[in-house]
Amino acid sequence: MISRQRSAAAGPSPGGTPAESPYLRVSVTDPVKLGNGVQAYISYRVSTTTNMPEYRGPEKIVIRRFNDFVWLHECLAEKNKGIFIPPLPEKSAVEKFRFSAEFIELRRRALDVFVNRIASHPHLRQSEDLRNFLQADEEAWTMERTRSQEGSIFRKRPSDFIQMFKEVQAKVSDAVLGKDKPVEESDPDYEKLKHYIFELEEHLVEAQKQSFRLVKRYRDLAQTLSDFGKAVTLLGGCEGSNLGNSFTELGSQAELLSYKINNKAQELLMNFEEPTKEYVRTVQSIKITMGDRAQAFRQQRELTESAKLKEINLEKLRVVRPDKVLEAEVDFKETKAQSEAACKHFEMIVKLMQRELVRFQEEKTRDLGAVFYDFIGVQIQLANDTADAWRAIIPKLESCAQQNTVTST
Repeated sequence: MISRQRSAAAGPSPGGTPAESPYLRVSVTDPVKLGNGVQAYISYRVSTTTNMPEYRGPEKIVIRRFNDFVWLHECLAEKNKGIFIPPLPEKSAVEKFRFSAEFIELRRRALDVFVNRIASHPHLRQSEDLRNFLQADEEAWTMERTRSQEGSIFRKRPSDFIQMFKEVQAKVSDAVLGKDKPVEESDPDYEKLKHYIFELEEHLVEAQKQSFRLVKRYRDLAQTLSDFGKAVTLLGGCEGSNLGNSFTELGSQAELLSYKINNKAQELLMNFEEPTKEYVRTVQSIKITMGDRAQAFRQQRELTESAKLKEINLEKLRVVRPDKVLEAEVDFKETKAQSEAACKHFEMIVKLMQRELVRFQEEKTRDLGAVFYDFIGVQIQLANDTADAWRAIIPKLESCAQQNTVTST
């Protein structure tokens, strides 16, 4: 299922489409543990094939670690407000499971889906940050990471900290005065959208939780069948008759069925539980974008109100304090320009979200449809395997019963 998602997300393959059709295909493979103790981490081979002219060649292989994927996600989220940035898998894990084979494979698959969703996005695939991530060599990559950190809190100027302090102080004052309730949009359609997103998240979380329980149930059943098979095989060894052979065959079939059920449990984990979990993260990413929209709405409202107040103050000063007019006029024009920019920024986020929602619904319909189709296929195969295993025992049990009947007569 994950590979199907990646192939669909990666765009056209170079061999199946005309050369003029742009494609960008990425694979995340070969996880390798490096370092020891608390310094240990997993590196991944990130392979890219493309015919996009922005790239330096048709093929490139680089080595990246999880923090590099985090860097890419943060850069895209910062520079693309209004766009649903594909989610990353969880950053932290219980220490004793952090380097288990299953956890590493699940993370590798999730990172593969993450980067291919970016590569298939009509806007994000043009990102310079994505190009650097996919093709920068070690030295250039280190320089790029260092350069991008210049905007972090550790590089801020003293005036930036003063502004941050003023904003915090204003928020505290508003809270004390009872003005801390944020101004929100009153668009009925947007209210319906928010309700849908929150409800969707709730149902996806429940579906993921139940899929986890289903996987666990299958694994428990597989272990129980294995134990049962061993016990019945030993029981058959105590018998020297057809009954003993029947018990031995029953034990063998139970252990074979245990193996098949365990494999199906792994398929459910990879192709049902994990894709469902990924869509939970996707909906959470949408909620982050909704938070950006709410912040942009409040900012443009506050700046608009501020510009109006400064315009009124300017008109008063023209009458009572002509010497202050020039300074107030400059302040008003700056605020008005900021207000207009904030309004355009908010409108841009609204338009981008509308397009993103269309994309999201199309992808969700395709991906979750495939997930549940595969789920049904696993259930059918498992039912057939179970029936075949027990059906194979019937002839021997019937033969044993018939022999016992003949002997008794």
